[in-house]
Amino acid sequence: MARSVEAIAVGTELLLGQIANTNGQYLAQVLAEHGALHYHQSTVGDNRGRLVDTLRQALGRCDMVVTIGGLGPTQDDLTKEAVALVFGRRIVVDEPSWERIEARFRGRGRPTPNNRRQAEIPEGALAVPNAHGTAPGVLLEAEYLAPGASQAVPRVVVCLPGPPNEFRPMAAGFLADYLERWAAGPDGVRTVLQSRSLRIAGMGESQVEHELRDLIDAAENPTIATYAKPGEVEVRLTARAVSPVAATGLLQPVEAAVRGRLGPWIYGVDGDALGGAVVRELAQRGMTLAVAESCTGGLLSERLTEAPGASAAFLLGAVTYANAAKGAVLGVPDGLLADHGAVSEAVARAMAEGVRRRAGASLGVGVTGIAGPEGGSAEKPVGTVFVALAAAEGTWCRRLSLGGDRAVIRSRASQDALVSIRRYMLSGPSAFEG
Repeated sequence: MARSVEAIAVGTELLLGQIANTNGQYLAQVLAEHGALHYHQSTVGDNRGRLVDTLRQALGRCDMVVTIGGLGPTQDDLTKEAVALVFGRRIVVDEPSWERIEARFRGRGRPTPNNRRQAEIPEGALAVPNAHGTAPGVLLEAEYLAPGASQAVPRVVVCLPGPPNEFRPMAAGFLADYLERWAAGPDGVRTVLQSRSLRIAGMGESQVEHELRDLIDAAENPTIATYAKPGEVEVRLTARAVSPVAATGLLQPVEAAVRGRLGPWIYGVDGDALGGAVVRELAQRGMTLAVAESCTGGLLSERLTEAPGASAAFLLGAVTYANAAKGAVLGVPDGLLADHGAVSEAVARAMAEGVRRRAGASLGVGVTGIAGPEGGSAEKPVGTVFVALAAAEGTWCRRLSLGGDRAVIRSRASQDALVSIRRYMLSGPSAFEG
């Protein structure tokens, strides 16, 4: 039976939103890779009482606690002190750690008494050298007697520093090595957790969930879960097994079943990007693409060219922001702009047809809209976007009403354009219905 680990991130700056807890995300990946069950993560500020309470709660429900941060030289760095209080230990100075701290200061001044605090550890703990900073980590293996309990239980506490350039090497090095020996548990059976994410564009989460409902209900190992992402859906398959090969063997038939339901709407796996997927599908069909952008300001072109080899299908990207540029570069008639306005179906269609004609591409896409925060009207409020696609057999256009701030509207408009291109390749003009 695999053992369980809980993470506690320490720092008031995390609770204030001044920094993001990317360390917690990285730690979760390390734990999954090495087969530790990971059911909880907590964040607590620089407060001794609340940190002690959080540690006790975590130690009451898991085998190991990994703390992140609170090992610095100042008075609000309280992690080791809180661990010592929970286990009823004294704080002692680890002399080898102090010698390493003094050595790091040679040639750039003398360490202060505060720096000596970084060499302090709970009595009976092991100081873990930190090659990238002055604060050592801590490993404490001890019996823990919970308040009100009659019997102590074995527990492990690992304290790692908070700065990512110090935390990550220690998590990937010392902690990963320790987990290899520890995570198997008393029975010696070590398990690994392996996930595979299928990325879907062109279907909403509710539709995806509907198509997979019976598979989700029946799944135990691997599990199946759907997650809504901006403009797309992720289906995550997660298997637990005694080896990566065994986990892959569990995942394969489930993935095949999901693909059988969702078919071509799955554009990629794991870290695949939609722009790269669109370019690959265009190239496979021997098709080429050109895009004309206004409100997205080149974002669509950027997403299409992120992946290497985009030149196989992507011919031209034109950011025609001003009306004059729409006329001079794309051939949009002045009368059309005057009669309908730059943000209109007529102009989006003319932009798509103009850029397709200019590049000699199979497909042309035009995007024009009002990203805000100003420029909206009752007829065309902020978030109004027109996405048009021109092909040899005709031109089609979608009117979008997007919410969010300027950045969100631009991102969602580029996402809809990519989805529309891909849906057109899969199902023709019906991509623009509804």
